[in-house]
Amino acid sequence: MKWRKDDLQQYVQAKEYIDTILLPLIPIQLSKDDQAEKYASQAEVMHILANEIEKELTGRIMLAPSYHYLNSADKNTEIHRLKMWAEDMKEQPFSQIVHITFDSGWKKHEKDINDNLLWIPAVQAGEINSKEMHRIIRDQVGQTAELIRSYWQ
Repeated sequence: MKWRKDDLQQYVQAKEYIDTILLPLIPIQLSKDDQAEKYASQAEVMHILANEIEKELTGRIMLAPSYHYLNSADKNTEIHRLKMWAEDMKEQPFSQIVHITFDSGWKKHEKDINDNLLWIPAVQAGEINSKEMHRIIRDQVGQTAELIRSYWQ
């Protein structure tokens, strides 16, 4: 399920089965041209990856809207904001919140988040629609979905 009207209507009917929410953490940086392109590319790949994970785990997971933040922002401020998001999500109740990111900077703050953080090394995106890119994403989806399933045991 995704953050869409139709899916949310279904969620209300089946919320006892949907106990996990997937929250992509996506940095942005517009002030530097080379950084903007890099982060835009990573955001595209993250959206594809998150959507594919949601498809793989349909019936048990909801894909939240992405959490965007300035790459240069203070992580402690962002952690505070993430905790506010998590508090609201746990009201539904989602027992598992899984943050997913390509930004390795979050690993230093993982213990402060109080939820699961999956850091995935960023794919050096060539052509987003290439067969090679689809294979890489498919591999990451399989591994990530397996890891999320391990949280349910």
